[in-house]
Amino acid sequence: MTETTYVGAVDQGTTGTRFMVFDHAGEVVTTAYRKHEQHYPEPGWVEHDPMEIWENTKAVITTALGQAGVSPDQLEAIGVTNQRETTVLWDAESGKPVHNALVWQDRRTTGRVEALEADGLVEPIREKTGLEADAYFSATKAEWLLENADPIKMERARPDDIRDRAERGEVLFGTIDSWVIYNLTGAHVTDVSNASRTMLYNIHDLAWDDDLLEEFSIPRTMLPEVRPSSDETTYGSTDPDGFLEAEIPVAGALGDQQAALFGQTCFEAGEAKNTYGTGSFFLMNTGAEAVASEHGLLTTIGFQRSGEPVQYALEGSIFITGAAIEWLEDMSLIDDPAETAELARSVDSTDGVYVVPAFTGLGAPHWDQRARGTIVGMTRGTRKEHVIRATLESIAYQTRDVAQAMEADSGIEMASLKVDGGAVKNNFLCQLQADIIGSEIIRPVVDETTALGSAYAAGLAVGYWDDLEELRDNWRVDREFSPEMETATADRRYSRWSEAVERSLGWAVDGDE
Repeated sequence: MTETTYVGAVDQGTTGTRFMVFDHAGEVVTTAYRKHEQHYPEPGWVEHDPMEIWENTKAVITTALGQAGVSPDQLEAIGVTNQRETTVLWDAESGKPVHNALVWQDRRTTGRVEALEADGLVEPIREKTGLEADAYFSATKAEWLLENADPIKMERARPDDIRDRAERGEVLFGTIDSWVIYNLTGAHVTDVSNASRTMLYNIHDLAWDDDLLEEFSIPRTMLPEVRPSSDETTYGSTDPDGFLEAEIPVAGALGDQQAALFGQTCFEAGEAKNTYGTGSFFLMNTGAEAVASEHGLLTTIGFQRSGEPVQYALEGSIFITGAAIEWLEDMSLIDDPAETAELARSVDSTDGVYVVPAFTGLGAPHWDQRARGTIVGMTRGTRKEHVIRATLESIAYQTRDVAQAMEADSGIEMASLKVDGGAVKNNFLCQLQADIIGSEIIRPVVDETTALGSAYAAGLAVGYWDDLEELRDNWRVDREFSPEMETATADRRYSRWSEAVERSLGWAVDGDE
């Protein structure tokens, strides 16, 4: 390929949408970002406007290309990566959503999940999907939308309810990757990594599961076609008469955490990464084997290339990490996230304060939907700096929770951990993470590995990059952090963290929210 062509990546995240353009060396040529509004119609409910997301997607693509003087026809391919379990239903004819998207953080279907537990369906769901039964995943969200989305928001001339129309294929279901790809190309598809997050997909048979579709009353006709993450036949191309005025193949899609695994070049079994975003997501490649977790982790699909076997992963999903720093800002304890490192360093310790940021329950390895945010250990001498430091420490402790479960399930002791995401720009956090888990933390030069991974998947599909070794050659270390804290000190503080977690569990009861 010539040096004047590139690969683009749409990175549609929980708080905003980014478009990045990468060159052959895997370096960023241009980027643009735009936030979207978070909607909280009820306590514990979180929604996004899919149309706002699509408008922002178009805006960041055109902005990024324009500011770098890159023509759309210089893009060899586009990859898409996305907030995963967030669920959209839309009208097939008009292309308009029937309701706001239900975000992965949304807890409105907690009662439905507890009914699944009471019916003894937790283990069958885990065996088929590799997932815990949880409101986090798409199945109960899609079910809720089919039962509760207002038909008035659809074509008024059509009195049929949404479920009837869905059974005729007139209402479509998708995670955000499907929504973006549909708007880019007109194709109704998803990739295996995103399908594996719906709680409707059998990760062993690699097919939508009839029993689960029946349980959640999801019509098969509304489901997207499942394709490889890096698809040589492509998902389709952009419309030359559309906003880009160019025909560009969309050839790669990955859920954001699997994209980061790919972008960190964790192509072999045993290689692991942790992404620090709104939440944190710790994934270890387990190769062609779907390793069943006995310690509260998820078994998920990592990625698949055209014509090759699926690569599986173990995952620890931590719901709130970067969002805890946003909470500090919301509470006016900080004016800017960049302040946290300096303020945390201004005190020698948290002075016994522990923050458990279980604002939307706890994910791996606890899986308590009714856990809630908790601060323990405060005295009259507690200052905001102690709370800020304790919030940063909570990110490191939650990661250790998952790291220990990961080592127990895999039998592999991690000597190092690749990290990425916005929060790893914080050197204090990276050092703290190394201290708490007792492993080297390795930060790459390109820390937006989510976008990079989807670009790699798309570029491989169209031959922009030749093979995985070429991608490995692109990966470069920015900085390594080695443990400095005494092991006994780290263990003692982690033990107290575990006690704080116990106090957060089961807090929310019906009627409180």
